[in-house]
Amino acid sequence: MSRDDSKPFVISQDDEGRFRLAVCSTRYNSRGYPIVTSQMQDETFETAAAAKSFARNNFNAKAGEYSVT
Repeated sequence: MSRDDSKPFVISQDDEGRFRLAVCSTRYNSRGYPIVTSQMQDETFETAAAAKSFARNNFNAKAGEYSVT
């Protein structure tokens, strides 16, 4: 199993059409299984691009580290 297959930033759209950003972290147990936790940010955004910009400015996100659902 590859340890680099998850995206640490998840952008999703809520029922009102606003975009939300979740920051995920992955750690591995003693048997190598991933344990993923995510923290939804309080901010909401008008566009997915604005959420990506926020992640770049506040979490040093790089291109390809996003997942849009």
